[in-house]
Amino acid sequence: MKVKVISRSTDEFTRERSQDLQRVFRNFDPTLRTQEKAVEYVRALNAAKLDKIFARPFIGAMDGHIDAVSAMAKNPANLKWLFSGSMDGDIRLWDLATRQTVCQFPGHQGAVRGLTASTDGRVLVSCGTDSTVRLWNVPLPSHTQDDSSDNDTKPLATYVWKSAFWGVDHQENGELFATAGAQVDIWNHNRSQPINSFEWGKDTVISVRFNPGEPNVLATSGSDRSITIYDLRLSSPARKMIMMTKTNSLAWNPMEPMNFTAANEDCNCYSYDVRKMNEARCVHRDHVSAVMDIDYSPTGREFVTGSYDRTVRIFQYNGGHSREIYHTKRMQRVFCVKFSNDGSYIISGSDDTNLRLWKAKASEQLGVLLPRERKNHEYLEAVKNRYKHLPEVKRIVRHRHLPKPIYKAASLRRIMTDAQRKKDERRRAHSAPGSIVNKPLRKRRIIKEIE
Repeated sequence: MKVKVISRSTDEFTRERSQDLQRVFRNFDPTLRTQEKAVEYVRALNAAKLDKIFARPFIGAMDGHIDAVSAMAKNPANLKWLFSGSMDGDIRLWDLATRQTVCQFPGHQGAVRGLTASTDGRVLVSCGTDSTVRLWNVPLPSHTQDDSSDNDTKPLATYVWKSAFWGVDHQENGELFATAGAQVDIWNHNRSQPINSFEWGKDTVISVRFNPGEPNVLATSGSDRSITIYDLRLSSPARKMIMMTKTNSLAWNPMEPMNFTAANEDCNCYSYDVRKMNEARCVHRDHVSAVMDIDYSPTGREFVTGSYDRTVRIFQYNGGHSREIYHTKRMQRVFCVKFSNDGSYIISGSDDTNLRLWKAKASEQLGVLLPRERKNHEYLEAVKNRYKHLPEVKRIVRHRHLPKPIYKAASLRRIMTDAQRKKDERRRAHSAPGSIVNKPLRKRRIIKEIE
């Protein structure tokens, strides 16, 4: 006689990494779950509301400078180290984890206008209005000292030049760095004189950035409202474009090195493709005062801007409006901003002598996440993304509390823009057909392009 016994494995009916919770089996037949969309819509609504409740982007301030923070640089070889320079010539190395000063680099007699580190993180290059370029040896993490009296570092080399410097940037995986001032100078670590100089016009160059994908290409912006592309393999500049207003800073997209974004004086940022510079790929609007600095996330999907209107904003690389705005009551004009090397944090330096540390995602949960927590976060993000176009979800996600001066300035700018648009429409309606050309904003801000 045969007896058949039903046998089931416990592993088939319990969840991973858990011995007490039963696995849930679902039948995804739509006829069995007629209220699926309604349930998911409510979940998306609740997730959007919870994001607002748990939005605490500000982590802490790093206090130590006694004058306005004018320049910052990341250490490519260390995730939690950051360099900052102030208007009084003080340069500090910060540990973002402890928010404490690791060491100081004294020596500059004027404002520090540019900071950059070599790719291996061993050499720091600084320049300022005292017409000097200084090279510093960055201490290794194992050699950092807790005693603040002995943590000053002597410069490896000091190069004195004829005019003040306004910016500096280091080449990717190379020994060259470029300085911006009366002209663009290319320096080598082992030479006391520039190995090459570029000049197109007589105006001051404000910022300089090497291309992350092509080490021999760099972009500069000048006080004559120009954006210029240089190639070190050529004896002359490659391209030049003149805009309506001055560009304060530039940033290349690390994932798409042919694209860069310019932070402009007219409250907007403009993204360009080097191969087609007669029009902007995208215009990023929302600031109400001059944009002072810009930096891309390592993913290349978004960038952060700091403005004279005392706010920090985060934009999608192809988004016309900011997805996030950060501000505090005490934060003054923001002169420099940086994304951390892992893209999780943002550091801003402002006129009130403070560096501030922010989360890149305002409602992100810090610390170690359990697998079930991570899955839940991913599910809620997917649900929000699925229903983000519905009016109620869209309203909750888009809403931001703005300081009163910025709210009023934004309203005024909106009124002025609408008035100008109506004026143009009426002028076009009462003119001969085709006599007035309607240029989009992507082309309107560019005066001319010079090959």
